[in-house]
Amino acid sequence: MTILQIDWNPAPEIFKIGSFAIRYYSLMFVFAFMLGLYLMKKIFINEKIQIEKLDSLFIYTVVATLIGARLGHFLFYDPEFLIRKPLEVILPFRFSPKFEFTGFAGLASHGAAIGVIIAMYLYSKKVLKKPILFILDRIVVPVALGAMFVRLGNLMNSEIIGKPTNSNYGFVFKRLGEDFPRHPAQLYEAISYLVIFGILMFVYWKTDKKQRSGYLFGLFFVLLWTVRFFVEFFKEAQVEGREDWIFGLNTGQVLSIPLILVGLYFMFKKNNKG
Repeated sequence: MTILQIDWNPAPEIFKIGSFAIRYYSLMFVFAFMLGLYLMKKIFINEKIQIEKLDSLFIYTVVATLIGARLGHFLFYDPEFLIRKPLEVILPFRFSPKFEFTGFAGLASHGAAIGVIIAMYLYSKKVLKKPILFILDRIVVPVALGAMFVRLGNLMNSEIIGKPTNSNYGFVFKRLGEDFPRHPAQLYEAISYLVIFGILMFVYWKTDKKQRSGYLFGLFFVLLWTVRFFVEFFKEAQVEGREDWIFGLNTGQVLSIPLILVGLYFMFKKNNKG
């Protein structure tokens, strides 16, 4: 072992009672949503929005994130499972070969993004009574921090692993029965998302960019999906045969490109004073 090589073998479960287990991955989601709620409260106070409307925002966001990410995973990466076992897609249980609590393992960030945008449209119309870009420009700040926690959860689960480094540098994922180091791609993304969070916090609190409708939302999309695009070069393909899906790009990269373009549009569109 060298100082640049880490034997990685944490138990994914904090504790287990029968088939029910509390996992680090689930705990990371709790951290993400709780800190997100705290940050949005600060933003609502700053924007002089009724705090009572925060409860609805929390519910909309949690439900949209879980449903969107879950459906996105199976639509983009495993559509056959969605057709064969639709109930196991939307419920945190496995029914065969025996009943078992599984949690929501198998979540796709692209699906979560679509789900949250749809939810924010409904929230802006039914509760907030403001344009959808107003809430999107603000919710992306805590979402960036939440993305960091999700990737830390992936690291604790030893999933979404990186490619072999072919050197003494990297993480050896002992839980997978391996003895060679891989790129800690989950950590690359987590650190990048923390930096993006810092950038968005600075732009929101220290500049007047939040007055430009869609700018923060666009900046978030450009930064996050660009990071995702480049980190994918260090990841193993999540679906066999998808490492060279279109033009030598894998699924995650192909799905990221249109979202980067969407972000650029909102950053540089004309007449974007809101």
